Amino acid sequence: MLDSAHKAISPSTYDCALCSITHGVFSEREQWKAYRESSEHEFLFLHRDEFQRQFRSKWLPKFSFPIVLEAGSEGLQVLISNEELAEMAQPQELIDLINGRILPG
Repeated sequence: MLDSAHKAISPSTYDCALCSITHGVFSEREQWKAYRESSEHEFLFLHRDEFQRQFRSKWLPKFSFPIVLEAGSEGLQVLISNEELAEMAQPQELIDLINGRILPG
């Protein structure tokens, strides 16, 4: 509820670029939701604290959040950096970048 209120009242100070792209004030953006549900890829969304609990390791690099990671044979790799996410405003920009970088299933 606090996240939704923050996004509605002061969107310019909301600090999660990924959430701003994929979600509106109260729900997931339709364009993003349709893409995610129709994709052959599995998506797992974790808040920073959830990620750090689930993937705690002294060997894991320090990531700047938000970030899009891809799990592969080499472990977790950066697919889209937080700097790139900060430059995006629309779901289609994220969709195009994912499609351009990720290999078919």
